[in-house]
Amino acid sequence: MFDVVAQKYDVTNDVLSLGQDRLWRRAVIAAVAAQPGERVLDIAAGTGTSSEPFADAGVDVVPADFSLGMLRVGKRRREDLGFTAADAMRLPFADGAFDAVTMSFGLRNVADVGVALAEFARVTRPGGRLVVCEFSQPTSRAFRTVYTEYLMRALPPVARRVSSNPESYVYLAESIRAWPDQRGLAGRVRDAGWTQVEWRNLSGGIVALHRAVRP
Repeated sequence: MFDVVAQKYDVTNDVLSLGQDRLWRRAVIAAVAAQPGERVLDIAAGTGTSSEPFADAGVDVVPADFSLGMLRVGKRRREDLGFTAADAMRLPFADGAFDAVTMSFGLRNVADVGVALAEFARVTRPGGRLVVCEFSQPTSRAFRTVYTEYLMRALPPVARRVSSNPESYVYLAESIRAWPDQRGLAGRVRDAGWTQVEWRNLSGGIVALHRAVRP
C-alpha cells in the first residue's frame, strides 16, 4: 500500500493535515532533543522528510522503513542519508545501537505494537529516549465529534483529488478511529519496558507525542 502512495505521500499529508504535519515534525525534533554526534533511528521514516532536520543538525540519523517504494523516493531526494529497509518488529540493528528511537505515524500500522516497542527498547542504549508521534483522541468532546466527521466524510474525497491511491486514506481514517487514546498508548509503552512515560497533546489531541526513557 505505501509503495503505491510513495510518490505523492508528502504532498498528500500536507494537504490532508492542513499543514499541521509541519508543526508536528518540529515538535518531534524538539522532543528527541538529539545532539550533534548522537545516533538516532527514525523508524517508519518514509521518504525521509522526518529525518532531514536531524541530519542537517549534525545528528547521525538512520531513516528506516518497511516500504521499499518509500525508501527509493527518499534516496532520490537525499542520497546522503542511509536509508535502510527494516521491519519494526525485527530491526536489523545491534542491541543499544542508538541514543534515541523515534517513530511518527507508523505505530498504528505495525501488526504487534508491543513487540515493536520492545524491539525499540532493545536497540536503544540504557538512558536513551523514545519519541512516538501518533494520531490520538481530541480532548474536547465537541471537537472530537467534528474531527471524526472530517475523518470519515471529508478525508476520503480530498484524498481522491490529491493521492495516487485514495483507498489508502480510507484505511487511514479507520485505523485512527480504532487506535487507543493517549493514556492507553502510554500503558503499552510502559508494558514494553520503558520508563518515565509521558505525553503531550498537539493540535487539541488530534496527535499525541509520547516520550519515554530506556532503563
